[in-house]
Amino acid sequence: MIHPLSNLPSQNLKQFQYSADRPHHPVHPCMAPSDTHAVPQHHRSQDTPNRHTLDSSAAADGCMRHDCHSFTTRSSSPVSQEDSQSGSTNGSPISASSVTEDPNDLKLKQKLKDLEAVMLGPDLEIVNSLGSSVANQLSLDPEKWARMMGIPRGDLKELLIACARAVEEKNSSVIDLIVPELRKMVSVSGAPLERLGAYMVEGLVARLASSGNSIYHALKCKEPKSSDLLSYMHFLYEACPYFKFGYMSANGAIAEAVKGEDRIHIVDFQISQGAQWISLLQALAARPGGPPTVRITGIDDSVSAYARGGGLELVGKRLSHIAGLCKVPFEFHPVAISSGEVEEGHLGVIPGEAVAVNFTMELHHIPDETVGTANHRDRILRLVKGLSPKVLTLVELESNTNTAPFLQRFAETLDYYTAIFESIDLTLPRDDKERINIEQHCLAREIVNLIACEGEERMERYELFGKWRARLTMAGFRPSPLSSLVNATISTLLQSYSDNYQLAERDGALYLGWKNRPLVVSSAWH
Repeated sequence: MIHPLSNLPSQNLKQFQYSADRPHHPVHPCMAPSDTHAVPQHHRSQDTPNRHTLDSSAAADGCMRHDCHSFTTRSSSPVSQEDSQSGSTNGSPISASSVTEDPNDLKLKQKLKDLEAVMLGPDLEIVNSLGSSVANQLSLDPEKWARMMGIPRGDLKELLIACARAVEEKNSSVIDLIVPELRKMVSVSGAPLERLGAYMVEGLVARLASSGNSIYHALKCKEPKSSDLLSYMHFLYEACPYFKFGYMSANGAIAEAVKGEDRIHIVDFQISQGAQWISLLQALAARPGGPPTVRITGIDDSVSAYARGGGLELVGKRLSHIAGLCKVPFEFHPVAISSGEVEEGHLGVIPGEAVAVNFTMELHHIPDETVGTANHRDRILRLVKGLSPKVLTLVELESNTNTAPFLQRFAETLDYYTAIFESIDLTLPRDDKERINIEQHCLAREIVNLIACEGEERMERYELFGKWRARLTMAGFRPSPLSSLVNATISTLLQSYSDNYQLAERDGALYLGWKNRPLVVSSAWH
């Protein structure tokens, strides 16, 4: 979403284009950058005469973090248009030794052959790993056999769940029947569930083909150019309020916590483009009596560097330029490592500074006790507590995909991203090329990561706010409720989108949801 809302896995949805030459005016700290308020209002096109079908698999590094925060979106895309146009004629034939010459048998055999060619390309090793387990069932009419197996017909959601169950049970006969049916029902230019279903099928195919490193071999999508990726993330930022909500709420909490401080040190885990801090610098510049000295420590990894088209020095130059325009004394400290590798010595905290630590859609990327014995997720929180920060801000997707077993995780992913795709559908037409690019490059790879990957390769490990609250409490933090001014500002922002976006405050946190589904939660701690 929301990583926006990913880095595109590893994904940072925080990233979008910004021109440092634009004029700047003081604004409230919880306001988004002034150039990001315009929401594209396109006419919703329910007719889809030119349906784009999905016939290629996800990214060659589909289990790695890409830079669209997750929705975070650290997600560079799992499906490329080039591959989808060219990948359907390759592929290796299935052995026909056990297949009769009955026309129906040959037809089903050809469907399986075409399916494997579409999914996997010419790689014999992967094709052979899938096999042709349906061959010994061909004496029975496929429709009759499907009814006997209790496979749902026509209901896309039920069929996706049934396919996930078959994958979990390694029931290749059922998989061989369901996947072709799903391929007929999904489309990257269809209704929200049809579009989401296209990427979820990609994830199931990747999981079925093999696990771990073999997925890199089986999935065949090229990364977009870094400039294109930034453009996609910018469109996503404008289309939905999820990322603006996160930036505004976190900035408002930080501004409140450091009010009156002369030296401020912001530690940003996964800084991406640094866009979150533009409005805060502008607000600090307008302080009565003059602005404070601001130092930002930006933590980021090489995947985000690809999305930016360069290293952290680009972020430092951009923010230094903006601070100069605002006449804010400024220093940038780059830390080019992944968040889970951070040690106290990397942060360079100086006595007398008012420290603010920011986790915007990033903490879920840091592995916990379910991944390894080190439990870097809790270690980082204890490390941050040792800095005695004035405030810690946490913005996370409200979803339970960390410790949930596969089938439950699949159902949760289906439910969560259905809401995301519905909200995008409200703003961008279904046949809009930019919308297709946004979903493929900013959302789809994290969806594939959630479904196809396990262990260290699964970077998308969301937790519900109750679990984050327990972790923060155990680390010694206490909640710091967001101010009413922050809530009012965000409510005003949502009025420019849709009544379907719901804002709720409970348990000391602020929730943003689509209809009745909470999607993003923001909280502050001290």
